[in-house]
Amino acid sequence: MESRREGRAAEPYKPKAKRAAAAVAALALGFSLSACGSDEPAAPEKVWSCVIPAGETPDFVREIGCAQDFDALSSLPLDISIPGARSVKFVLDQADGNALYFQNSGKFSIHWEFASAHLSGNGKPVVPMLGQFNTTEYYSPTRRFLLGAVTHYEGPDVWALEIAPYDTASAAMITKAYKAIAAASFFGSKLYFHPTSEAVEEEAKNLGPDVPVKTTDDLFNGVNFLPLNLGTSIGRVRFLKVEQLAVECLSFRDIVVLDQVPNDLAVTLGIVTEEFQTPLSHINVLARNRHIPNMWVRDAFTNPTLRAHENQWAKLTVDLYGYTIEPATQEEADTWWQDHRPSKLTIPAMDLSKTGIWDVTAINDPAKPLKDELKANILAFGGKATHYGAMAGVDLVPMTNPVGFAIPVFYYDQFMTQNGFYAKIDDMLVDPAFTGGDCKARGARLEALRAEMQAAPVDPAFEKELTDKLTAEYGPIPMRYRSSSTAEDVGGFTGAGLYTSKTGTLGDPSDGPIKSVKQLWSSVWYQRGFEEREYRQIDQKSVGMAILVHPSFKHETASGVAQTANSYDPTGLQPAFVVNVQLGNGSVTLPEPGQTTDQIIYYYFYQGQPTEYVQHSNLVPPGTTVLTRQQLYELGQALEKIHNFFLPAYGPPPDNPKAWYALEVDFKFNMPPGASEPALFIKQARPLPSPFGG
Repeated sequence: MESRREGRAAEPYKPKAKRAAAAVAALALGFSLSACGSDEPAAPEKVWSCVIPAGETPDFVREIGCAQDFDALSSLPLDISIPGARSVKFVLDQADGNALYFQNSGKFSIHWEFASAHLSGNGKPVVPMLGQFNTTEYYSPTRRFLLGAVTHYEGPDVWALEIAPYDTASAAMITKAYKAIAAASFFGSKLYFHPTSEAVEEEAKNLGPDVPVKTTDDLFNGVNFLPLNLGTSIGRVRFLKVEQLAVECLSFRDIVVLDQVPNDLAVTLGIVTEEFQTPLSHINVLARNRHIPNMWVRDAFTNPTLRAHENQWAKLTVDLYGYTIEPATQEEADTWWQDHRPSKLTIPAMDLSKTGIWDVTAINDPAKPLKDELKANILAFGGKATHYGAMAGVDLVPMTNPVGFAIPVFYYDQFMTQNGFYAKIDDMLVDPAFTGGDCKARGARLEALRAEMQAAPVDPAFEKELTDKLTAEYGPIPMRYRSSSTAEDVGGFTGAGLYTSKTGTLGDPSDGPIKSVKQLWSSVWYQRGFEEREYRQIDQKSVGMAILVHPSFKHETASGVAQTANSYDPTGLQPAFVVNVQLGNGSVTLPEPGQTTDQIIYYYFYQGQPTEYVQHSNLVPPGTTVLTRQQLYELGQALEKIHNFFLPAYGPPPDNPKAWYALEVDFKFNMPPGASEPALFIKQARPLPSPFGG
């Protein structure tokens, strides 16, 4: 059976088979520059050899003599924003003659653990408790230790000295560590310094020419793979260009390789794109919802390893180091599907007891447990309006003023019943021509249903109540009508991106409130939502659509999505916010072709609050950013409040306190009338599934 690992260093450092070969290869790395321009005879170049016996994993070594040594000590780096990397942490003890230690980074996941175990007492200064250690050893100019890691990036084949993004080490300290490591490792002549944040990059400008630098952009240029969502699937591999999606039917059991990132994608078992994706892209949100592997591969459409499995059953695994793809039989694929198809998700019945139009601040009772309130009220007001209302009800973060109102699901059910649409749906669901494999025929029937819904009348009493509410409290200003279904943020099913939002203005005959309302109600029957519910085996008629309504934004200066936990750190040891933001009202989940966004790892909880830009927007001048430091700080404050607020409802269980927990938060910076500076507005928050396959 063929098995091919791509983007992963299964045999990362070549040659690797024999120790003698490693020693010979190391001669090519020799420090011959020391003899240049001198009549003195050159000092003998060191012949490197392994120092760790095969099969052993010591707590530390003083030198790394070969690739096997590095492998024995290495672990996944804390920051996996650049894939295909392994790291070995180091400690340089300035209180002990600059003694250098390469620590077993699998056993000691943080520097303090190693220093406490091996460099405390017995004639050495006592290592303090963790909090004091972090304060001193990452920030003090008189620190005892120089701390960092050596990372090997397989794609560009770069060895990089790195310090923590929040470390305030001076250029002199970095130089000292660099020279010590270069002298104590077989890769010394190929070692670079890689700045891990803007603050570190600024300090790196003070380094001398004897410390070469590689930027994050330099490293990314050598990367051919990026894991977006981890997992394993067995499916049929299909290659399609994005324009073919309009005429080709995809199956739940396909693994699709695409030339570009589409605006939408039917349910599949795996996604590979040639065009670069972002972690917060719409397609990756879908992959997380579906718990399927998703990755970017450079030149994926012509990749010979992928093409070898075209139109065949194959097993695809995407992990943090790379991916494997290998042949599978149909029997194996059928068995895998039966074992791994998502279990039936039962959506509780809609709560039709809530009638009238509700101010969002009245949806939840702040005096009651938040978890119970959310669980109950989603059934009447949907996920978006309920979460939005929970924040508005306690004035948690900046929101529109007024904050808006919600139309409960009662009126959707009333509309569907009065116009006989439930009966039409019943007929479709028992029609083999609809339920069969022809997705185009199914799409046409759903489109016809939506057209009927948009042409049907609404209950006169409801129309009057909505008009009276808008007339009395909002007037003729544009209002944003946003989908808020009862089948979102339930049982790990977020429902993100399945429905629509519309803008309507009171008194506008072509774009009035009732038109917007019916467009949202009919969006329940978008084909993408229907297929997603089929995949999760959700009763199609159990889903109801409530609506969140608030003033529309007119003068956006920035729009974005943020995560309240660090999806680039599977260890949980470097908490951070991840922010994806674009200039104006540009989309970050569905950017225009050729546009890039600012993608930021924001270490909000660390001194100096350093930022790491994984990618820069090409809509702002080079060297500038979409958000100012002050705006980023304001956003960080809001994200911290949101994360802590929803912790009782969605936080880790008591028996697994380190489990993934994060909210996905939509935000805008908008220029209010008469203001001199843009203001932050939070649009929504929802629980975010783990990106690490959990």
